[in-house]
Amino acid sequence: MGPITLSADVKSSSVSVASSDACNKKMRNSMLERRKPFASVSTGEEKPFDFFRTLFEGFIAGGTAGVVVETALYPIDTIKTRLQAARGGGKINLQGLYSGLAGNLAGVLPASALFVGVYEPTKQKLLKLFPENLSAAAHLTAGAVGGMAASLIRVPTEVIKQRMQTRQFTSAPDAVRLIVSKEGFKGLYAGYGSFLLRDLPFDALQFCIYEQLRIGYKAAAQRDLNDPENAIIGAFAGALTGAITTPLDVIKTRLMVQGSANQYKGIFDCVQTIVREEGPPALLKGIGPRVLWIGIGGSIFFGVLESTKRFLAQRRPTTFPQNSGTKQD
Repeated sequence: MGPITLSADVKSSSVSVASSDACNKKMRNSMLERRKPFASVSTGEEKPFDFFRTLFEGFIAGGTAGVVVETALYPIDTIKTRLQAARGGGKINLQGLYSGLAGNLAGVLPASALFVGVYEPTKQKLLKLFPENLSAAAHLTAGAVGGMAASLIRVPTEVIKQRMQTRQFTSAPDAVRLIVSKEGFKGLYAGYGSFLLRDLPFDALQFCIYEQLRIGYKAAAQRDLNDPENAIIGAFAGALTGAITTPLDVIKTRLMVQGSANQYKGIFDCVQTIVREEGPPALLKGIGPRVLWIGIGGSIFFGVLESTKRFLAQRRPTTFPQNSGTKQD
C-alpha cells in the first residue's frame, strides 16, 4: 500500500507544480501587460493585416488633418514667410494671403498622409522594442523617420509655396516650369539640407512632446482623452516646438526663396550673413506668427488626427476580435 500512496502523492505533487507554474506564467504576462506604455500596442502575434491597416488609417487621418490645418492657417503662414524673406527693415505686402494655396494643398495632402502613415506603424513597432522608460526615444525616432519620408514631397511643395507667397510666381504650374527651366530639377529641392535641419528636429520634438504629455495626462486622469484635451496638448506641443526651431525656419526660408541669385552659399554662410548684416535678432524673425500659426495648427491637426483615427477604428471589421484589446494612440 505504501508505494501506491507514494505514487499518488507524486502525481498530486506534479499536478500541483504544473498548476503553480501556469498561474505564475499568467501573473507574469499580466504584469507585462500592465507595464506597457499607453501609446504602445498589444504584444500579441502580429498580423500583416494589422500593419497595413495602421498604415492605411495613418494615411487617411494624416491627409485629412493636414488639409484642414493648412487651409485654416495659410494666411498666417504667408505673413510669416514674407516677414522672414524681407531683408533689413523692408515692409511686407498683405495682399494675396492665400496665394499658392491650391498648389500647396496638392503637396500637403500626400505629405501629411505619408508622414502619419509612416509614423504610426514605426511608433508602434519601436514601443514594443524599447523598454517603457525609453518611450520618448521611440516617439522621437518615429517622428524623425516620418519626417524624412515626407520630406520627399514636402520640400518641392514648400519651395513652390514660399516663392508664390513672396509673389515670384502667380501659379503653381508656372512656378514648377520656370524653376526647372532656370535652376534644373534640383531647384525644386533648394534648401533641402536646411529643411531637414528644421523639420526633422521639429517633427521629432513636436510628436514626442505631444505623445509624452498624452501619456502623463492619461495616467493622471485614468481614462482616454477627449478631442478638446487632445487639441490643447497639441497646441502646447506645437507652440513650444515652433518657438525652439524658429532660427532654423528663418535659415530654411532664406535659402528656399533666394532662387538663382544664390545670395547664400549654404547653411553656415546664410547664418553668418544674416548675423553680420542684420544682427542676431534677425534669426527670430517671424517668431510671433510662427508660434501662433503652429500653436493653433497643432491644436487643429492633433484634434482632427485623433478624431479621424477614432472614427476609422470604430469602423474596423468585427471579424478580427484579437484587435479589440489593442490600444491605438
